[in-house]
Amino acid sequence: MTSLGSGAKVILVTGASSGIGEATATRLAALGAHVVMVSRTEERGNRARHKIHAAHPGASTDLLIADLTTTAAIRTLSEEFNSRYDHLDVLVNNAAVMTSKRRTTSEGFELQFFVNHLAYFLLTGHLVDALKRAPAARVVNVSSTAHSRGEIDFNDLQMEHHYRGYDEYANTKLMNILFTYELARRLEGTGMTANCLHPGVIRTGLMRGVSPVLHALWQSLGKFFKQPAEGAETPVYLATSPEVVGVSGKYFRYCRPFGTSSASNDRDLQRRLWEESERLTGFRFTV
Repeated sequence: MTSLGSGAKVILVTGASSGIGEATATRLAALGAHVVMVSRTEERGNRARHKIHAAHPGASTDLLIADLTTTAAIRTLSEEFNSRYDHLDVLVNNAAVMTSKRRTTSEGFELQFFVNHLAYFLLTGHLVDALKRAPAARVVNVSSTAHSRGEIDFNDLQMEHHYRGYDEYANTKLMNILFTYELARRLEGTGMTANCLHPGVIRTGLMRGVSPVLHALWQSLGKFFKQPAEGAETPVYLATSPEVVGVSGKYFRYCRPFGTSSASNDRDLQRRLWEESERLTGFRFTV
């Protein structure tokens, strides 16, 4: 097991090698947390980690490599974490993708659906025992205001017909909130909390998977967007602030709770998405 300084919180951040994830990892390390950074590639992960230690020489970090596009990779990541640590104080599910054309994983899942939703669901489920072993553990899910455009069609959950990239992205961001609200309800009485957030319109590499035209437009508008460091404010707040101790099942913007779409508050939809996620992955998520 990894030896940590007295009182250091263990916080795992996915998508920690760039954008909001890197900025979140940097802020958390600066605050004295032991940050477990998850990166798709070792090269990008080490680059981000070195930047953190250059800016904060006393930072405490670890790097785990996982391409969060398969159930096996998520299971292996969880096993590696559990072999190094006896508990997890905070899980920040941040990694996300956006694509213009429909792409599938090696297991046949639509890419955005898997990375943006099922990876959150599976990683949280695989690490729930580690979270239970921490006092007052927190799950923080990065969503988006795009959720308000999202729709859930259980007859075409992965948009096999008439695929539209941004619409599927919005759908998955709605799924993040549905998952968070259902998880929070199932965590009641455990001492653990689950919240989600909109980080703001941030200049990140999220749009690199879209068409060249849309990517160029995103780049040209980028000067009007916030920087990743600003996007990290709310996830860091939810991961660390004493103001949200015991607060669960909420959606935050600018470090404040906000309401969400009517669809996101549909309890039947929340429950059914959970059950469908279990069915599709063959993973039974037991709290």
